[in-house]
Amino acid sequence: MTHPALIPGIGVEDTPRVFSTNWAVFGIAGVLVLGVVVWGFLAPDSISAAGAASLGWVTDNFGWLFSLLAIATIGFMFVVGYGRTGGIRLGADDESPEFSTVSWIAMLFSAGMGIGLLFWGPAEPLAYFTDVPPGFTAEPGSRDAMLDALAQSILHWGPMAWAFYALVGGAIAYAAYRRGRAPLISAIFRPIFGERTEGWIGAVIDVFAIIVTLFGTGVTLGMGTLQIASGVEVVTGIGPLGNAGLIVIITILTAAFVVSAVSGIKRGIRALSNINMVIAAVIGVFIFIAGPTLFLLNMIPASVSAFFGELWTMLLRNPAQGNDAAAFMASWTNYYWAWWISWTPFVGMFIAKISRGRTLREFVTVVIVVPSIVCIVWFGIMGGTTMLFESQGSGIADAGSPEAILFAVFGALPFGVVLSVLAMISIILFFVTSADSAAIVMGSMSQRGKPEPSTWVTITWGVLLGAAALALLLAGG
Repeated sequence: MTHPALIPGIGVEDTPRVFSTNWAVFGIAGVLVLGVVVWGFLAPDSISAAGAASLGWVTDNFGWLFSLLAIATIGFMFVVGYGRTGGIRLGADDESPEFSTVSWIAMLFSAGMGIGLLFWGPAEPLAYFTDVPPGFTAEPGSRDAMLDALAQSILHWGPMAWAFYALVGGAIAYAAYRRGRAPLISAIFRPIFGERTEGWIGAVIDVFAIIVTLFGTGVTLGMGTLQIASGVEVVTGIGPLGNAGLIVIITILTAAFVVSAVSGIKRGIRALSNINMVIAAVIGVFIFIAGPTLFLLNMIPASVSAFFGELWTMLLRNPAQGNDAAAFMASWTNYYWAWWISWTPFVGMFIAKISRGRTLREFVTVVIVVPSIVCIVWFGIMGGTTMLFESQGSGIADAGSPEAILFAVFGALPFGVVLSVLAMISIILFFVTSADSAAIVMGSMSQRGKPEPSTWVTITWGVLLGAAALALLLAGG
């Protein structure tokens, strides 16, 4: 008997499926999101307390599950990509990819991590360098602590994070472009629930996916807004912008990403992603050359060795090892796993859209391996430079907030103001590409997987996304 995966594929557009608006999904998700936004504006202290309590409950009761999921997911994806199924194409057997490999990778980064790389690139390794995570034996501030800090950062941002995206993205692409199902989160549950995924069970899944997408993306957009505000303060020399400045920034950027989203993936997101990849590369290469080049040439390969050498120490860290380990897992590792999982509906659907025509082997290689290599190099350059400057007495840590550390590092380099301006442009473009990708995906989910959702639906979700990011910011986190 022929395995179903080996049967010649059929795309969803070759089926009689009608992509009409699912008013139940659109209405219920919209009302729930709007309710949370209003709650955030009217009672920020209340929603902040509720969020903290919810996060604490989840990490206390399900923290163990996050690490288990991370290990199982990456193991499964490597088997799928490099085993006997690796040659299966996400589409018809003779189908060619729609986007070039360079554009494909650029859009992956812009949608998948974007702002976080600039926000946490220097700040996260510095945090571990000055306060070594439990389980490591290095002295804070030592060269060994630098390697441990980079190893821990690679764990959070490397292959395991991208494996979550690959799992959902690959499942949706396979279902939609090879099995003729709707490109929806609910569609990948068809083997479990059968035809009921076309009914109320599917609607519940898609409502949940929209809510997770919107607020997961909103957190990242809030970080981007904080960093843009910090950059404006540094470059212009004006005082703290306050809430009024944050409102102006989010309003302007929301308008920008809605326009980009309405223009569609091919024109808007691809163009901005390609531009942004060039800007980010210029920043990274300049720091590498103008910064401690020889130090980084030694530190980056050594960080990979440290990652594999300390992998089990990091993965097996758990609350049973004491309060410090429990606090670290809750604040960092489990929080990251939850964050990546919250992004999987959005990023997974977006990756599926841009990966059509690729084989599973290509898919796993480019979605997991290539981004992981780039993350290793990026954190090595940004984090390594930051930690070295701190060890030499530059006082980078005195900048305080994570969003300010990036600009403190630039201040210690030649042409710091130029780098700060480029970084703000990159953050803005990451903000726009992440948000417009999310708006398109949420629009698609509320219109039964419509490849190009209606303009009014995309605009609605874009406005709600901007409002949610602002509400979360004003609530204090």
